[in-house]
Amino acid sequence: MTNPDTSWTPLDLKAEGAGDEDELVARLKEMGGDELTRLLTQEKGLVFRGFGVTPERLDEILDLLLPNRLAYVHGNSPRTKVGSNVYTSTEYPQEFTISMHNEMSYAHAWPARLAFYCQIQPGGGGATPVVDAALWLNSLDDEVREAFADGVRYLQNLHDGYGLGKSWQDTFETTDRKDVEAFLEPTGAQWEWKGDGGIRITSLRPATTRHPVTGTEVWFNQADQWHPAGLGDDAAAALAQLLPENELPQNVTLADGSPIPAAYVAQIRDRGLEHAVNVDWRTGDLLLIDNVLLAHGRRPFTGDRRVLVAMSD
Repeated sequence: MTNPDTSWTPLDLKAEGAGDEDELVARLKEMGGDELTRLLTQEKGLVFRGFGVTPERLDEILDLLLPNRLAYVHGNSPRTKVGSNVYTSTEYPQEFTISMHNEMSYAHAWPARLAFYCQIQPGGGGATPVVDAALWLNSLDDEVREAFADGVRYLQNLHDGYGLGKSWQDTFETTDRKDVEAFLEPTGAQWEWKGDGGIRITSLRPATTRHPVTGTEVWFNQADQWHPAGLGDDAAAALAQLLPENELPQNVTLADGSPIPAAYVAQIRDRGLEHAVNVDWRTGDLLLIDNVLLAHGRRPFTGDRRVLVAMSD
């Protein structure tokens, strides 16, 4: 296994002089889509600072950064849709860390790139940490990597409007069961509609993947986020009192259905965060990342913070 560069950081692209949105639009148009793709693949992440991007110009700029914006269908984290396939970043209490993950790595298909936009900078903290997913893979003990060699089995229980976690209507952005089944049919997932109106979905996915251009192998799953141990001892114990494992809103096992040891979960979570690089926010900043080469998360924050996210294939 190769040893990724531990000194890596995203590339900062700063405004010249006073800087404004017109400058950013002009630079992106001059660069062109092919050069932007090449640069993003080379650098893994790009930070656009000092251009003072406003919500009124955000769509125009996202059209240049994300050639085909995607809806957040089958997404597992709570978000609010605020525009044309633009969403709030995960709505999770501000005092908690969101651990590292590649967006929708549990799904049969995932976005190739993500763009984050800071509409309101946090009062304190609130950085978006990013980690080289190849470095993350390389940092794990051989025992952990070998346990995940055959993949990860995910379980979702999506309720019909009332219950813990997300409803299937919110998850799939539809109220029609046929739409859900049409989405799931080509994914290799198994599902069943439950008597209470909810749906149970199970799917086997790889634990790693390779970048389609560079061929780099990366850690690419959300086992630590889906596992009850990832919630911490108190929260996991409280959930266990409420629901059996097969009724949790989400859960995960090894490929053969055997439990994932809590120590593995802790190692995966902690080493991802340990090797992460913080991207601090100022109002108007943008961050563009390759969603295979980089995983991302969120640091705790104080005060107001509003970061929007959009994604593309």
